[in-house]
Amino acid sequence: MLDILTDRTYRHLFLAQVVALLGTGLATVALGLLAFDLAGDSAGMVLGTIFTIKMVAYVGIAPVAGAFADRVNRRALLVGLDVVRAAVALCLPFVTETWQVYALVFVLQSASAGFTPTFQATIPDVLPDEARYTRALSLSRLAYDLENIVSPTLAALLLAVMSYNLLFLGTVAGFVASALLVVSVLLPSPSAGARRGIYDRTTRGIRIYLATPRLRGLLALNLAASSAGAMVLVNTVVLVRGQLGLNESALAWTMFAFGAGSMLAALALPRVLDRRVDRPVMLAGAGLMIGALVALAFGIRLAGLNWPLLAAVWLGVGLGYSAVLTPSGRLLKRSAHPEDRPAVFAAQFALSHACWLLTYPLSGWLMTALGTVPALLGLAALGSVGLVLALRLWPVGDPVEVPHRHDNLPLDHPHLQGHREHSHPLVIDDQHPRWGAKF
Repeated sequence: MLDILTDRTYRHLFLAQVVALLGTGLATVALGLLAFDLAGDSAGMVLGTIFTIKMVAYVGIAPVAGAFADRVNRRALLVGLDVVRAAVALCLPFVTETWQVYALVFVLQSASAGFTPTFQATIPDVLPDEARYTRALSLSRLAYDLENIVSPTLAALLLAVMSYNLLFLGTVAGFVASALLVVSVLLPSPSAGARRGIYDRTTRGIRIYLATPRLRGLLALNLAASSAGAMVLVNTVVLVRGQLGLNESALAWTMFAFGAGSMLAALALPRVLDRRVDRPVMLAGAGLMIGALVALAFGIRLAGLNWPLLAAVWLGVGLGYSAVLTPSGRLLKRSAHPEDRPAVFAAQFALSHACWLLTYPLSGWLMTALGTVPALLGLAALGSVGLVLALRLWPVGDPVEVPHRHDNLPLDHPHLQGHREHSHPLVIDDQHPRWGAKF
């Protein structure tokens, strides 16, 4: 897997992702402490509002940013957005009111909503070979999981010698380092497609996404992943600290079990996907998550909650979570031409976070109002809805390249420019409701 780091461009981009994630992790810890300073016992409400603002920015801004990503130099765009994020982080230590936090977080997350999908859409252009790209996706998943472990540890060490406000300087350093790494390499910027109106460009990524069966299936699997993930991320602290009465170290190890499962899956997936197609692997991952939640519910009902059971289940949820999310970039790459990839990756970014916008509050409400077992079964049921929809929406035998013909296309359609897409061997009408992709 690590051999892809010999590619200088990808190596710099991967390191940019790692340092930016570490900076973001430090900001997450610092924001929690800042919220407590500003709001005291109402800090939970402040943090809940911050997370809501984050999701709203992701859902609302990402499609707009994706619509214009092919109109500007990709390296300049990524560096500019990193600079914006660094500037916002630099302002956070000086806020004195909660509304100032909300405004700065909205700007910060809006910049991230433009940066992340554009960054993700760049990787398949840097690594066009699918086997190498699959390994890059696994490394990216590992980076996210390691950030969940390393950032809180680093924050704890730094807080022993400095105030939490200085953690924001670590965030600034992370974004500045990311910008320097991005600017140090040349990035491919696919030529812009045909000129379109603002509405058409803004909605194009989502229209391509929702017209493509495999991506409709991916959206359904995102619902399953967010259902199980929300149970872990929202309610683990209640289960460990509240119901089991364990200390903060036990909480950290419980979250480590989830991250360890995700990392194990990410390490195994490149070899698995060399021999298996994506659909059964991702469906199995969703089934594993749902089964793990149901198993924990029945385990609690029969013998009560205990830490070894919880850790083992969270390990299983992590395995399934990574099996669903890691291959998703392969589906997005196959379902859009290079000039449309930023818009399609932005659509995935927005729609997947819309799922989280539903499951985050639902998970908290179910746990608070109905208890642990109903929360587990309720989220497992919602995840099952996603799995069933994925089975129905994503056809068995889905081809790697969606076949099509060019009948009834407008003269300015990119497929007709120089007949550059005529080499596909099979023909199915672009308007056929079962296909609809790559247009």
